[in-house]
Amino acid sequence: MKTAVVPLVLLCLPLCAQVQFQQAADHIDITIDGKAFAAFHYGEAAPKPYLAPLRTASGIIVTRGFPMEKIEGETRDHPHHRGLWFTHGDVNRIDFWANEPGAKGRKGKVKLEKILSVKGGKKEGSIRASFLWVDDAGEPLVRELRTMTFYADPALRVFDFDATLTAVKKAVFGDTKEGFFAIRLRDAMRERGGTGRMINAEGKSGMREVWGKASPWVDYSGTLDGQKLGVAILDHPKSFRHPTYWHARDYGLFAANAFGLHDFYNDKTKDGSCTLEPGQSIRFLYRVIIHPGDTESAGIAKRFAEFSKKKF
Repeated sequence: MKTAVVPLVLLCLPLCAQVQFQQAADHIDITIDGKAFAAFHYGEAAPKPYLAPLRTASGIIVTRGFPMEKIEGETRDHPHHRGLWFTHGDVNRIDFWANEPGAKGRKGKVKLEKILSVKGGKKEGSIRASFLWVDDAGEPLVRELRTMTFYADPALRVFDFDATLTAVKKAVFGDTKEGFFAIRLRDAMRERGGTGRMINAEGKSGMREVWGKASPWVDYSGTLDGQKLGVAILDHPKSFRHPTYWHARDYGLFAANAFGLHDFYNDKTKDGSCTLEPGQSIRFLYRVIIHPGDTESAGIAKRFAEFSKKKF
């Protein structure tokens, strides 16, 4: 009987895990509590790695489908807005932000170097990988070490994003609003022509009060498929240049960007650039929370206080 019981227990372990991963050649599917959450795409067809589509715990997709999928009636502007991504518009004058195939100018690419680990679990699971930011000649400028940790929760979808960028050769992250840690939300979540509204940690609301301002967190909430919900991005106190600035637009772009000061202040005397000599690093730590309800009912301020105490 012992011989029969042991294999059954072993087989049950992955099935009982609340955060699961299924790896394919060019992506990893992420499942939480038996429900699809997102896929992490890193194949050669994509100019940068990205997560898409992102879903609520109830299964509602919160990210725009385009350019990966063409949906009837959906906007098709900014084809470089792929789900959730992490790039910058000026690294040594190379554009890693608007870097879709066929785009004009000098475009870089973020290429997978290696998937280092994929670990599921009952309470959390993680993906750890390294990438190279290569210029238009294929020369590496920056190495990115990224860990994404996903948490099981019956009502929320929460994950932490931990990325260290290390210069392979001298790398200048230029001052531009075109970056950096970003999500493109569905059209119905937009402030302009949709149901959405942004609120930051200081209680300021709307794009005019949030865009270009420094704040520890911003929540972008609205109504999708008849349900009130929101997406919050939290910037950890140990993250580079905390509190970050926000390139958050009323058409659905939602991005943290610590580099775009002269754009955000509309002042060319400001300089938000950062120069890394070979071997030097900067680190970025974010938490994304996809929640039911609005900012207040989701307790985003309290959740930031909890996140800020996390040791990385």
